[in-house]
Amino acid sequence: MSNIFFDIGLIIIIATVFAFIAKMIKQPIIPAYILTGLILGPWTGLITDIDTIRILSEIGISFLLFIVGLEINLKKLKNIGLAGTLGGTIQVISLFSMGFIAAAVMGYLPIEAIYIGIILCFSSTMVVLKLLSDKMELDTLHGRIITGILLMQDVFAIFAISVLGKLDNFSIFALFASFFNAALIIVVALFASKKIFPKIFKFAAKSGELLLLAALCLCFLFALAFNYIGFSIAIGAFIAGVTLANLPYNIEIISKVRSLRDFFATIFFVSLGMEIMIVSIEKIIFPFILFLFIIVVIKPFIILFLTAYFGFKSRTSFYTGMSLGQISEFSLIIMSQGLRLGHVSQEMFSLTIILAIASIVLTSYYIKYDHIIFHKLAKRLKIFDRFTSADKEQDLDYLPKNKIDVILCGYNRVGYSIGKKIRSMKKNLLIVDFNPEIIKFLIRNKVPCIYGDIGDIELIERLPLKDAKIIVSTVPDENDNKMLIKKAKLANKDCVVYVTANQVDQALDMYDDGADYVILPHFLSGEHVSVLLEDVTTDINKLITNKLDHIKELNHRKRLHHEHPLRS
Repeated sequence: MSNIFFDIGLIIIIATVFAFIAKMIKQPIIPAYILTGLILGPWTGLITDIDTIRILSEIGISFLLFIVGLEINLKKLKNIGLAGTLGGTIQVISLFSMGFIAAAVMGYLPIEAIYIGIILCFSSTMVVLKLLSDKMELDTLHGRIITGILLMQDVFAIFAISVLGKLDNFSIFALFASFFNAALIIVVALFASKKIFPKIFKFAAKSGELLLLAALCLCFLFALAFNYIGFSIAIGAFIAGVTLANLPYNIEIISKVRSLRDFFATIFFVSLGMEIMIVSIEKIIFPFILFLFIIVVIKPFIILFLTAYFGFKSRTSFYTGMSLGQISEFSLIIMSQGLRLGHVSQEMFSLTIILAIASIVLTSYYIKYDHIIFHKLAKRLKIFDRFTSADKEQDLDYLPKNKIDVILCGYNRVGYSIGKKIRSMKKNLLIVDFNPEIIKFLIRNKVPCIYGDIGDIELIERLPLKDAKIIVSTVPDENDNKMLIKKAKLANKDCVVYVTANQVDQALDMYDDGADYVILPHFLSGEHVSVLLEDVTTDINKLITNKLDHIKELNHRKRLHHEHPLRS
């Protein structure tokens, strides 16, 4: 017990130090965790109970997929069905074939080539959804396409784990029996999610502690059930999350489980670094370079092309492809299973770990700087628009007939209040947003709107900047706002430009660039409360009126799903 306590304590301390350093130099945190594992792993021998750390890391994967399941609204994925399902299937088959052929040509045994083909075709649900959630892009169009593709890959991963695990004594009957049992559990879960779980969790929600225990109970129950029939515990946890996703308590459950998930996820990334064994560099250097090229260049290119072919513009396709250039935690599970069964060597397992680390580190930078990379390559990427067989995004515009007075970029929680006020002033409003669900809602209500990201120069050039008297951006991206200020002032020097910042230094920089007013949401909330206090100190009736109005407004916001963003 003392050894495992010492090991976990050492991991958390060193990981925290490196995470602080990463944040101070404005770098992603995941590479810092992996570096922690490299320092603490077999190379130094500071961690003594590596097997227990592996178990804890698998728990981290399970908690992450449980939360992913809780956050997934399958109805929102219906509009990207072909890109996610057929496109994801084509991508898996293409990458598997490419990896298998490349491995066979290099002299790997057929069984080893199969494993290599499999590990190359999957991307990491855990890493990608965490990074997109950190950027609050899960609800964007490319975020939903990515989620659809990852779900499709996970289905294939489940199939691969089951088949490879039974390869030595393969039986079609046993395979179908496993899938029949899985399907039966899923059917029972769907029935329970509609008839049983709502009543159980309605009672459990009366106590925060009981709600957490009930959610964890369900997570472990499904994980154990799926493990019993031969599937990964992570898949069971994911199904448990999906069954609870439509309950009104999913936000509360996510907030309570998140801290556990973050702790175990940290252990997972540290364990990746710990898994690297000392191997002969000469033996793995060429396979490493070739396979890494396939993962971080060929795979994103294939996904980019397929996404464009299924009707999405180069910008959406590029973000989708760039986000999926890594190998999956399922690939690690599959290769670990292959090592245990004697299908692959320790050398190949170490190569897989190194590929995972390299591709995950690169992905964290890809996603962090994807807007900048896209702007550099935008003109060259236009060629992919020629492959677009149908424009899925063109229906997401509702262009105004009247002259526009105000352009509002970002119809989020802040933007909603601003838009409501502008309409009450009888001003002609045009809304720009990157969330397709918001745009569709606005179109249904005949509100002039355009789908897109203000970081897209072509979108800015489409806006009626010359006519607008006021331009408001609630998007807290400094570079995007600076470009908006520049283009707006060039087109119409008399327009008033409001932009948003998260930090004081950013606000001061944007004032230097010509912003007329910079919104700092965390400061505005304090100013708003101070005004309320001033209003009610002499009139208690004013407080009661404000309270009732606020409750009414909050109920309306709840119907619009304007919950406070919960960051992963």
